Amino acid sequence: MQQNRNIFCNIFRSFLLSTNCYPQILLVIITAMQLHIAQHQFLLYCETERAYSPLTVETYSFALDRFCGFLQEMFGEIPAIERLRTIDLRSFPGWLHDQGHQNNTIRKYLAAVKSLFKFAHRRGIISKNPASAVPAPKREKKLPNFLQQDEVTATLQQFDTTSAEGLRNQAIAELLYSSGLRVSELTSLTLNAVDTYNHTVRVLGKGRKERIVPVGSKALSALQAWTEARQEWVTPESASVLFLSPKGLPMSSSQVYRVINRAMQTTTEARQKSPHVLRHSFATHLLDNGADIYAVSQMLGHASLSTTQVYTHVSIERLKDSYKQAHPRS
Repeated sequence: MQQNRNIFCNIFRSFLLSTNCYPQILLVIITAMQLHIAQHQFLLYCETERAYSPLTVETYSFALDRFCGFLQEMFGEIPAIERLRTIDLRSFPGWLHDQGHQNNTIRKYLAAVKSLFKFAHRRGIISKNPASAVPAPKREKKLPNFLQQDEVTATLQQFDTTSAEGLRNQAIAELLYSSGLRVSELTSLTLNAVDTYNHTVRVLGKGRKERIVPVGSKALSALQAWTEARQEWVTPESASVLFLSPKGLPMSSSQVYRVINRAMQTTTEARQKSPHVLRHSFATHLLDNGADIYAVSQMLGHASLSTTQVYTHVSIERLKDSYKQAHPRS
């Protein structure tokens, strides 16, 4: 890999010299290309070999673009990747903070940079990994936003079920709350993913990991009504897609967001009004009612149980509030 990259750079250098480019411009272009080539190879690796979702690859790409912006501002150019040292990278989190980013976002962007350098080291593009020693800021401990059960009920009653669009929107909301799906998982569902006999849905989660999640009877009824109505919009190209737009195209994440956001406008005062809030509500309500945390973790598709444990903190905080309000010596 290192030999191929050097050959490419030598050929490109010869080409630029033949066009009488100034040496300084030549150096800037070649060194910048070295980092961009490594970035391109890394994103291709994430997409093809690691099978990351398009959203994850897009997030990595944006984070690395921000990293290139940082290098350009700090050095007046984008240095060759092998010239970068740990001391050069330590300023990146601080630079992001000065740009107005919160710790969790900084951690995410830094993780993308660390992954790039780890990839470059493993592929022989660089001899040492300078990013491994760069510390990440502490994770912000924020409890997830969720709706009260009566707020969920009110939200699910916001849809006009006399139209195909209303039936679709109700099915979307019911399924998000019933099964705790991510938006990307919902938009990728096909008709045969729903098993009405066993009351389950087959979901393709992060890393293309498949899991089977239960579906409640009300969500199944809403899905059945939508399945009949979707015939008005279906096209040969989208025949297997579960949720469609009126043009017969698969729904996007932003379209699903607008559906849920509008439905929540008059039903809750929660700061966030999004499909992910229904996912948080799904987990919180299950744990409130005695569900096993391991089962909830599996249904959510979490890789680690520690990710699910944040919902137990929600339940504990609610328990404390109830105690303070009800106990005479609280």
